[in-house]
Amino acid sequence: MTTFSTDEAAMARALELALRVPAAGPNPRVGCVLLRDGRVIGEGWHRGAGTAHAEVDALSGVDAVGATAVVTLEPCAHTGRTGPCARALIDAGVARVVIAVADPNPVAGGGAELLRAAGVEVVTGVGTAAVRRMLEPWLVAVGRGRPFVTLKLATTLDGRVAAADGSSRWITSPESRAHAHALRAEVDALLVGTGTALIDRPSLTARDADGALGPRQPLRVVLGDREAPLPEPGGDVVRVPGHDPATALAVLAAREVRHVLVEGGPTVSAAFLRAGLVDRVLAYVAPVLLGAGRSAVEDLGIATLVDGVRLRTEDVLRLGPDVLLIARAGDGEEED
Repeated sequence: MTTFSTDEAAMARALELALRVPAAGPNPRVGCVLLRDGRVIGEGWHRGAGTAHAEVDALSGVDAVGATAVVTLEPCAHTGRTGPCARALIDAGVARVVIAVADPNPVAGGGAELLRAAGVEVVTGVGTAAVRRMLEPWLVAVGRGRPFVTLKLATTLDGRVAAADGSSRWITSPESRAHAHALRAEVDALLVGTGTALIDRPSLTARDADGALGPRQPLRVVLGDREAPLPEPGGDVVRVPGHDPATALAVLAAREVRHVLVEGGPTVSAAFLRAGLVDRVLAYVAPVLLGAGRSAVEDLGIATLVDGVRLRTEDVLRLGPDVLLIARAGDGEEED
């Protein structure tokens, strides 16, 4: 039987369990480990809307009296499609609960207080950084009331997304495109403007290495006033009239979209940047020079270098001949 000598080690296991859950969807990825004297007596994770939450899943068929529950996200304190997890832990006789991240949802939060009021020892802040990284899109979406926004750019070394004649396929390598398709499978929605939809006719689908559609397809969002049909098959299509990024995000928030991938083109990319509604930028850069052609981002209204949009580099990856730069806008922290 597996044993863990520290709360941190047990939380790492709870994180592994949470990562079994697909990243996309309205609910957070949560894992839970039940321990008695460091020995694992139960494990669980939340498999999706309407299914047992991680804590209840871990408690199934287990005598948890006096046990410790190690959970990635604060147990919920409200009744939705399922009952409150904090109450389930109390009723099961759990003596101690270790939590990585507090729940920012004003409807579901408060589980730690409920546990303490029932005499359960509550320890917080264990393994917080790693769990926050996993939950970031959900935490930001719930905390800010709008989806987490990742802006994707695929450019030449001199920042072009198309040559002077308009040709744009393919700037980046198969390795970069495979990485981008894997990312598409992890988000709830893909967003483009009508210009990109009309000129490039993107499918906006998540495909595997053989080009086959993945089992789950993101929502496809077109922002703008012109008719711009998207190829089929693919995910459902949402059309948002006008050119306001905030309006688009409000529409998506109402559909419980937590993470949207903005795939451009330059007009839409600039609109989201000007509005301050980009949380993360993924820039796929190919070692190609064109010297002319369309820039990745249209005019941001910036006249001097000191006013430039400054991002914080988080990581740099090599993808075949290309480089992927992952950068943050602002401080990169979610709001509680």
